[in-house]
Order: sequence, then C-alpha cells, then structure tokens
Amino acid sequence: MEVYIPEFMIFPVDDILSLIPQQPPFVMVSKLLQADELNARSSFLICMDNVLVKNNTFQEAGLLENMAQTAALWAGYMAKEENRPVSVAYIGAIKNLEIYKLPIINDELITEITIENQIFGMTVFSGRVWHDKNLLAQCEMKVFISNKQDTM
Repeated sequence: MEVYIPEFMIFPVDDILSLIPQQPPFVMVSKLLQADELNARSSFLICMDNVLVKNNTFQEAGLLENMAQTAALWAGYMAKEENRPVSVAYIGAIKNLEIYKLPIINDELITEITIENQIFGMTVFSGRVWHDKNLLAQCEMKVFISNKQDTM
C-alpha cells in the first residue's frame, strides 16, 4: 500500500531524549517532525548497532517500539508545551498488528500516530510506519501513563 506523506518542517526540539523516558541504546526515534493535539509524526534512521537489528534487518519488535516511542515523543512534547513533567508510559495492549515488510539498516522510517481516545491515564492510538512512502506496519496500541513522573 503506497501512501503520500507530506513534508513537514522539523520541530525546534534540541534534545528528544528530554521528551521520552527511553535512553540509549533503546531509543527508536530520531526526530519529531510534527505534533498537535491528536497527531504526531517522527523519523528514525536505523543504524547497524541498533539493539533490535538482526542480520541487517530491523525486527518486528523494533517497529512496535518505534510506534510506542512516537507516542511517547508526542506525550512528552505536549507535556513540555503545558509546562508539565514528562511521564513514563507502558504498553498495555496491541491490537490489529499488521507487518507488511521489515526495513533494513540505513532505512529512514516515518512514523505517524493518531490519538483515538484518552481516559483515566490510558491512551489509545493508531500507528503507522512507512519507508519511502510504502506502509511497513500498522496497529492500534493502548498505553498506560504512570502516576510516577520521570526524573528528567
């Protein structure tokens, strides 16, 4: 399935690590490309030394984590915009996962999430991952926000 992805200006975020609870070597997003109240788009360049690369191929778990971290990037950006601390979140459920193709090293992924629902510390979003305008994976995810704040 080919999907047109419009170009966006990169947000002026100096350090994405301040927006997500994950730390190297388990960071699966590189840049925040776009964010608003219900959507976010990120990019991620797959490197040879990534912990989720096996035989030069980014694994299924990497695609899932990339979608989850794009949601974390969105939540962190929104928290910073509202002068709130960044919270830690946990994947609660994955639904309707479809993986069409696995990317390889040096591929740049574009990942988009859309918030479907938020209630009582739970966020449900749909996520899609592309490479070169080709849809690689999609799913719906439930993420639970911890009451405990990250120490960033």
